[in-house]
Amino acid sequence: MHATSLPDPVEQIATETKTAEIVYLCKKINSMHFNLIEILAAFMVLFAIIDIPGSIPIIIDIKAKSGDIKPTKVTLVSFLILLAFLFIGSPLLGIFGIDVSSFAIAGSFIIFLIAMEMILGIELFKTESHGGGSIFPIAFPLIAGAGSITTILSLKAEYQTINIFIALVLNMVVIYLVLRLTSIFERTLGEGGLQILRKVFGVILLSIAIKLFLTNSGIVIHHAR
Repeated sequence: MHATSLPDPVEQIATETKTAEIVYLCKKINSMHFNLIEILAAFMVLFAIIDIPGSIPIIIDIKAKSGDIKPTKVTLVSFLILLAFLFIGSPLLGIFGIDVSSFAIAGSFIIFLIAMEMILGIELFKTESHGGGSIFPIAFPLIAGAGSITTILSLKAEYQTINIFIALVLNMVVIYLVLRLTSIFERTLGEGGLQILRKVFGVILLSIAIKLFLTNSGIVIHHAR
């Protein structure tokens, strides 16, 4: 008779540990709640708020004043700002005793000044060095501004964080591509076309600044009939 070989206790424990790790990993992935509909919805909302295609004339105007714009730098800084607010937004503002509305009003003043620059053809924001416009005011507050930050905080109340994160990454890809192609838009439109677009989008930007201020300050303007 052959003796029955018993399983090695060490191997059995190792196998059970690996199985437990696989089960835990599967549960972890499942708990992330990937949802294509949520990703698409969050992407569209952020895309509409950031409005990088509509910001092309503004970016070209800033580029003409400050020199070369670094697409990678702008995209990375914008992403890090929005990512920080996605994960620690409200507590981060709370440290400084600032609420979202106050932050939005501050952003509306900056947007207002950028609009005045475009409409009047004056220079309010002095750029100290070559390429200084890469971070301010393009990365902040044009891309990662009060509107997009407020939107990020609002989306957290409705969608899973992982889905907002993916939507944010996709928006950053679009932003990078648009920034890389600004020279093509510049050549296509020409100096005359750019001048017209600067004025038009300056007025639009001014309207956005006023709306952002009124919405967050609680001031109500009654429309005359």
